[in-house]
Amino acid sequence: MSFFQVGRSPIMTIKSQVLALKYRPQNFKDLIGQEEIAQAIFNSIKINRSSNAFLFTGIRGVGKTTFARIVAKALNCKNGIENLCVDNFCSDCKSIINSNHIDVLEMDAASKTGVDDVRELIEFSRYPPSIAKFKVFIIDEVHMLSKQAFNALLKTLEEPPKYLKFIFATTEVKKIPITVISRCQRYDLSRVKSEKLFEFIKSIGKKENKEIEDNAIKLIVKISEGSVRDALSLLDRAIISAENNLLTFDDAQKIFGYANKSSYINLLENIFEGNESSVLDHYKKIYNAGVEPNNFLNEFLEVLYYIKNIKYLKVEGTSFSLNDSEHKNILLLAKKIEIKEILLFWEFTLKTLREIQIVTNPNLSIEMFLLQLMHLIKKDSNTIPDQIQRIDNDSHLKSITQSDSIDQIKNTKQEKEKIEKKTEQTLKSLEDLIQLCSDKKEIKLKYEIENNVNLVSFSNSRIEIGFNEKLSKNFVKDLSEKLLKWTNTRWIISFSKEKGDMSNRDAKKIKREKDIKNFKNSKEFTTLKSYFPDIDLIDLKKKDD
Repeated sequence: MSFFQVGRSPIMTIKSQVLALKYRPQNFKDLIGQEEIAQAIFNSIKINRSSNAFLFTGIRGVGKTTFARIVAKALNCKNGIENLCVDNFCSDCKSIINSNHIDVLEMDAASKTGVDDVRELIEFSRYPPSIAKFKVFIIDEVHMLSKQAFNALLKTLEEPPKYLKFIFATTEVKKIPITVISRCQRYDLSRVKSEKLFEFIKSIGKKENKEIEDNAIKLIVKISEGSVRDALSLLDRAIISAENNLLTFDDAQKIFGYANKSSYINLLENIFEGNESSVLDHYKKIYNAGVEPNNFLNEFLEVLYYIKNIKYLKVEGTSFSLNDSEHKNILLLAKKIEIKEILLFWEFTLKTLREIQIVTNPNLSIEMFLLQLMHLIKKDSNTIPDQIQRIDNDSHLKSITQSDSIDQIKNTKQEKEKIEKKTEQTLKSLEDLIQLCSDKKEIKLKYEIENNVNLVSFSNSRIEIGFNEKLSKNFVKDLSEKLLKWTNTRWIISFSKEKGDMSNRDAKKIKREKDIKNFKNSKEFTTLKSYFPDIDLIDLKKKDD
């Protein structure tokens, strides 16, 4: 888990053990990144005012389960909270560390989600602890419990026996019922800051007798995204893969499939020079180094972001993404590129990120993406041609006109708004609404409108219908929500005392019967009947149909 400071349990020192377990914190002093939360819980236990239930939430690897076990030890340590075991663990702490304490039950809600599991837990809670001061139930990934399981837990959770404590851990707190959250003391564990994670990984490297370059550690910190467990797992992988006791930045890049920022900066420079072969060769080198297309585009976006904000970036900042040389190169490149070029490149990159999810070979999409970027640049002036216009009020990017330009680039969100505006303007009758439901694949709504709606009036974002007993009770609510979504306008749908027109289906049926009757009386049908006395007219269709 996360928040580790350098320190290790004497119980977990097996040489073959993975680093994430070997350096797992065993007390509050070992934790990093969540000092305020640790202090608050320590104080509550010290003055005997700890909560009935704790809820720890946060991303993966920030120490939720680790925190739960430390709290369980703090509640039950034979030496008391102020003399919590550090090296020589008491019998209670040792059992909790080894997950075999009789009064501390740890349950994985991902595998035990049912109400029967919770009822068994509640039944077990009726008996006081056997050897410890408190009976503690730790439920990991608690959001996986079923609705019935949560309901069964509520009463015990609100008024548990004095000897019982609940500790919940989850990565998706929004999936937990609010009735459960309100009965818990909630703690949101944040990502561990880059500086603390950097110092931690560096100290672990020293303890493992490995020499690691600072830039290699920075890369590990960046990839881990604030998760100490991820950082330790990456370090473990790097140490195993390194040929000797030295882990260089180049080694780390090869192991993790990352290219440094200089590669992307050089690639951008080649794009603005319009050298197609150099651009593609440069990309192939990055790809052959193990960089996946998805990672390539995300790194490309990051470089664009740095170019835009270079004035506010510092090499000694917390992102650990730029060294002195890269900072200098981006500063030089930023002077050559205008803001409109960065924004356009950004838009193209996001567009390509969406596209590579649906193509068989994403690598080909990246090559086409780079060619498109070059075609946006005039080779003789290194600027985007004047014909490129700003996004207008009609909400899409205007056509880019040049000898070898692409026809048109449209902003997805703005184009959607344009379609919605058009929909609102053309929705003038019940037939238009039926067609829209068909286009949107809303078959249930289409069926209701055609068969069970007696229209009284349709105008100015208002629909009035006669009462029909067959109409679904959720019809008005569902149609209102869909119309708001489709047209960006709130429609008023009301029932009228008037009977209204017959349903669309009945009207079509009567018209069809009338058309058949008229055709049977026509000269054409009479002529056919004279040649084929046994024929009968069943249906009529338009030629286009």
